[in-house]
Amino acid sequence: MISMTGFAARRGSAAGMSWTWDLRSVNGKGLDLRLRVPDWIDGLELALRADLQKAITRGNVNLTLKVTQDEGRDDSAFRLNDRMLGAALEALARVEMAAMSAGLTLRQPTAADVLTLRGVIDANAQDTDTGPLRLALMADLPALLADFTAMRATEGAALAGVLTAQLDRIAALTAEAATEVATRATTQADTLRDTVARVLGATDTVDPSRLAQELALLAVKTDVTEELDRLAAHVAAARGHLRDDGSVGRKLDFLMQEFMREANTLCSKAQSLTLTRIGLDLKTVIDQMREQVQNVE
Repeated sequence: MISMTGFAARRGSAAGMSWTWDLRSVNGKGLDLRLRVPDWIDGLELALRADLQKAITRGNVNLTLKVTQDEGRDDSAFRLNDRMLGAALEALARVEMAAMSAGLTLRQPTAADVLTLRGVIDANAQDTDTGPLRLALMADLPALLADFTAMRATEGAALAGVLTAQLDRIAALTAEAATEVATRATTQADTLRDTVARVLGATDTVDPSRLAQELALLAVKTDVTEELDRLAAHVAAARGHLRDDGSVGRKLDFLMQEFMREANTLCSKAQSLTLTRIGLDLKTVIDQMREQVQNVE
């Protein structure tokens, strides 16, 4: 099992440049990739996005890449655009003033942060060849993804343990409900007779055939055998998904809806304080499990 929550960071250097990666994700219905990478490196974002889509199937994923020039490197190949730099600094100053007016304190941007802003570095300079740097970055990406995947797998293993314990609890409550149903059957006939008598407004006698029909109807309405059987089947299906490889989050999420449907029906048919209590406990565990399932890829 893989969790959608993960984090990885990595540093590297090549071609006279150094860089830092920051890759993190949280749960999401689909795959939402958000990349903050230097736009002056030709073709980098497109290549990164393609590799990330192959490695990750679900989650809100944020990748941040900061590239800085090594000390002593000839910067003639990376010319600053003075006009865009001035505009960027002016915009940063306006943002800081607005934040101060709102009573907020922002983290001061570094020079590396400013360099990653669009247009600050002139990517149109004819002597700028970002190909070697792009290749170096792409060669460094698999190691970052390996760390990221390992963490998500570790989180997934812990998540599987939590879900297994919750399934055990649901199975135990289902068995307890079956025992209560068997106990309830010994007194249900008398209860149903009293209910029918009140419904028909009987005082002295009740038509036997009509009584039999009403008893049969009420017996059907309070029978929870199918609900308990389906709960047991859902537990078995969920255990199977926990053993599966790959993405099982959507399958488990669907099962959570089915679990809750059966628990609701059990409560509505309970006709017993004990059975009602079991149904409410089931709903609590199922709701807790549904929250955990939202993190499964």
